[in-house]
Amino acid sequence: MAEAFVKTKDGVEIFYKDWGPKDAQPIVFHHGWPLSSDDWDAQMLFFLANGYRVVAHDRRGHGRSAQVSEGHDMDHYAADASAVAEHLNLRNAVHIGHSTGGGEVARYVARYGQPQGRVAKAILVSAVPPLMLKTASNPDGLPMAVFDGLRAALAANRAQFFIDLAAGPFYGFNRPDAKVSQGIIDNWWRQGMMGSAKAHYDGIKAFSETDQTEDLKAITVPTLVTQGDDDQIVPFKDAVMLQAKLLKNSTLKVYAGYPHGMLTTHADVINADLLAFIKA
Repeated sequence: MAEAFVKTKDGVEIFYKDWGPKDAQPIVFHHGWPLSSDDWDAQMLFFLANGYRVVAHDRRGHGRSAQVSEGHDMDHYAADASAVAEHLNLRNAVHIGHSTGGGEVARYVARYGQPQGRVAKAILVSAVPPLMLKTASNPDGLPMAVFDGLRAALAANRAQFFIDLAAGPFYGFNRPDAKVSQGIIDNWWRQGMMGSAKAHYDGIKAFSETDQTEDLKAITVPTLVTQGDDDQIVPFKDAVMLQAKLLKNSTLKVYAGYPHGMLTTHADVINADLLAFIKA
């Protein structure tokens, strides 16, 4: 068991996967809320087949990592990701983050990855930075009532809430022309229910209220910013434009009609584009 877990400085056991040749360029995957590293199956198998070393961990309180009470915030998420990268001594790595994982990547790269010289490139997919919450300085954000609603639904009936999210807006399965996959819905639910209700509850604050403007400004490595323009979870226009504006060295790619969970529903298209960016 020791090979699959790393202990953080504050004593939390973080589960990780590390597949492929140890001398190959590492690609590190950071999952979204409330999922686990399993959400990256389609990407990990693809990049493994293309000769890369692929690494992914379960965020604290998610998946197979310890269900601790504290530390469900972006600072700890980034520190935990760094614990994995340091434990495996990953160098010249590409870090890819989806949704909340995009926030984790931004903070990790700015605070640990770049200063330690470990990161070659970053990719933010349907990501939460710079800030989801509506504030005086972020008037186009979502009102607090939206996130209070998520917390209330989670506390009242997490299992039903997770079914509704996966069967509806997350993958765009609520659109009239959607090709609905019951397997995808079930797998989302399975990943979510493996995690801790407290981690998921606290995580809503982490992904909605963390202002990551300074993280984005600090990133100098080439960064791909990508999102679907039918993303019903993370406001696409504000986030994409701000990410592309705040990052010093960014490429922007917007997919017409793609949902928030496009890495799963359109893996064939997106995997090829991610590979092209990594190889460029």
